[in-house]
Amino acid sequence: MDKQIVKPSILPGFMELTPNDQILFNKMLDTIRENYEKFGFLPIDTPVIEKSEVLLAKGGGDTEKQIYRFTKGDNDLSLRFDLTVPLARYVAQHFSDLTFPFRRYHIGKVYRGERNQKGRFREFYQCDIDIIGNEKLDIINDAEIPSVIYYTFKDLGFESFTIKINNRKILSGFFGSIQIEDSVEVLRTIDKMDKIGLDGVSDELSKMGLNAETIDKIMTFTQIKGTNDEILSNLKEMNVENDVFKEGLEELDSVVKYVKYFGVPEENLAIDLTIARGLDYYTGTVYETFLNEYPDIGSICSGGRYDNLAEYYTKQKLPGVGICIGLTRLFYQLREANIIESKWNSLTEVLVVPMEDCMEYGIKIGNQLRNEGIHTQIYLEEGKMGKKFNYADKLGIPYVMIIGADEVKSEKVTLKNMKTGEQIMRDIDETMNILKK
Repeated sequence: MDKQIVKPSILPGFMELTPNDQILFNKMLDTIRENYEKFGFLPIDTPVIEKSEVLLAKGGGDTEKQIYRFTKGDNDLSLRFDLTVPLARYVAQHFSDLTFPFRRYHIGKVYRGERNQKGRFREFYQCDIDIIGNEKLDIINDAEIPSVIYYTFKDLGFESFTIKINNRKILSGFFGSIQIEDSVEVLRTIDKMDKIGLDGVSDELSKMGLNAETIDKIMTFTQIKGTNDEILSNLKEMNVENDVFKEGLEELDSVVKYVKYFGVPEENLAIDLTIARGLDYYTGTVYETFLNEYPDIGSICSGGRYDNLAEYYTKQKLPGVGICIGLTRLFYQLREANIIESKWNSLTEVLVVPMEDCMEYGIKIGNQLRNEGIHTQIYLEEGKMGKKFNYADKLGIPYVMIIGADEVKSEKVTLKNMKTGEQIMRDIDETMNILKK
């Protein structure tokens, strides 16, 4: 009986890349990691599977609908849906072993059972940094975060991008000053401004029961424009008599001032009073980052300040500030828009090709090259030289090192530059110097 062949396929919402795209993805991930480490953030990782009671301690809502949840024996388990909730559990659990302020980065996969649509994934990488304080955390930390964003995206090759910044206290305080009691839903609606526009936001506010005069005040407030200094000046001149508003304005003023000291150019940072971040655990500074030439991609990095990271796991007050880069979604959108492209089909710098009866010397040379940090592959299959050169050419390997009887006898190697076609026999030290350039 013939063996039944199963059609090879993967579930929708999961990204799988060819090697050349995976190289590009990995290089982006490495750039992000290097920048996080450059700023003194420490790596952690947490289990992909957590206890459901831990992940859902805050309560259900959309999270519970999207979570991948299952039982194994007596255990109620769930796949992590972000890296923030595991961080909260981690800090509470390891509190006595950590040094505060605790600066951590975490790059890992998370899972959400979202409705399948283009550019939305059910398994995706998040790249998070957070600074967690014990009882308090200075506002200057909020000013350092934009500098991490700035240098990271510069190193990723982007020049024209804007880090939009706001403070939730300004919005909450303003809403309080015009007698809006439940500001959370209003904040969530304001945060949709880029997606549904002024009219859309106005309609949603109207459906929430706000009168035309109140909606007009909200819309006028969120449309305050100008340079950062002009916006701050306009906010001060409003003389809003609300303590939360005043506190938020003071914090935003301080953050904008210190961001300059961290080396972020003014053209890359803009106060935007429509930035609210829909998640209700943000309590102060909030960030959204956009590529100026590709606004349709949406925010490529977001985050903010929160009062108490681990309130569901400990009585310790742990304020923090952090950001997240959704790398899988960002990579997909950049590739779809042809903004980035892979230049590599291989990571090999030189292909060693031993001729008949020269394999021992070829392997020895390969070992030497790797010991010098040169990415080396040895061609181990039989075949004509044309086939071997074609293999190197298809993978874009820049050099082929030919090892034949003459090379073994003279203890030299023949190096072929695949781009120019130049082929010369040299001693190994001279060859090493060429390959290291």
